Amino acid sequence: MSILQNTKIFRSFIQGGFECSTKRRRDGKRLDLINSTLHDMYVHEDYSNLKAHEIHTIRDGLRWHLIESRPGYYDWSSFLPMLRASISNKMQVIWDLCHYGWPDDIDIWKPEFIIRFASFAQAAARLIKSETDEIPFYSPINEISFWSWAGGDVGFFYPLENDRGFELKHQLVRATIAAIESIRLVDPRARFVQAEPLVNVISATECNIEASSYNEAQFQTCDMLSGKLWPGLGGREDILDIVGVNYYPYNQWVLHGSPINLEHPQYKPLSAMLIGIYNRYKRPLVIAETGAEGNNRLDWFRYVCDEAYKAMEMGTSLEGICLYPITDYPGWDDDRHCETGLLGHATECGIRPIYLPLAGEIKKQQHLFTRV
Repeated sequence: MSILQNTKIFRSFIQGGFECSTKRRRDGKRLDLINSTLHDMYVHEDYSNLKAHEIHTIRDGLRWHLIESRPGYYDWSSFLPMLRASISNKMQVIWDLCHYGWPDDIDIWKPEFIIRFASFAQAAARLIKSETDEIPFYSPINEISFWSWAGGDVGFFYPLENDRGFELKHQLVRATIAAIESIRLVDPRARFVQAEPLVNVISATECNIEASSYNEAQFQTCDMLSGKLWPGLGGREDILDIVGVNYYPYNQWVLHGSPINLEHPQYKPLSAMLIGIYNRYKRPLVIAETGAEGNNRLDWFRYVCDEAYKAMEMGTSLEGICLYPITDYPGWDDDRHCETGLLGHATECGIRPIYLPLAGEIKKQQHLFTRV
């Protein structure tokens, strides 16, 4: 029996994600990775490239700050070419609605943020429905857990606060719930992927209470959305749809220390982590982001696929693996060239060099996941 006979949600098991962060850095500079990777200029070519590698499901994003530059007015000129390119290339897209960035005139801490985001999400859903009959997929707010820590606890990027992470997490959860409810009013068929980091924190001492607290915190967002935690936020079982996990080589580390590698005696196999989160929520699961840099790309992808296969053999309903980012990109803080993708940086003609070792492994893994 083909493993993919159990995969009914996505068109392809191996998927690709386009980096679409629009956050403001600590120095105030707003990033726009869709623009800096030239994806906005060569979106049709990028989608066509992935089709050539039998990748038919992708993650991509809307840039809210460009679309709603003034309250209640939506300029879709930055998004429509992407939407129409996805349709013409028959791409199934999981659209990120808010990837760390929001319009400058909104105070993220006030109720206005929730109201404006829900209205924007509904307007986007209405537009997408007017352009295509395909069932839409959305990731409302990317990595609430990481954003609440980075922006609310340690001031790494906007909103640049400290010790307000739990408050920010509440706000982002409320906004996610409001957006999902607003989208469903326009299109009840819509599906939602909640992408959250999957981590394992270990203690260097015998006392691991603090490390255990970190590990448990990774589930707070999905627990809130499903109403298991802080139900007053509005979470319900039907709000949590597809659980996405983002997993990179640095997602396991020593408390207050450095990341650990696969050879570390306390490194937890990814398969065990996938089985654990699936058993916790009993929802369809997707590895929504994974990848490594430079020469590590091939071995890391192979490891993730091997562990995914093990988890599926144990009954985990894993629906896909998304290589993220699928193109090289300039680093968030220093604009360095990060070689992470199947596709390199675009030339002036829109041609992206292909990282052939990864291309070969993608083809191999596609074959393994579609045949026993």
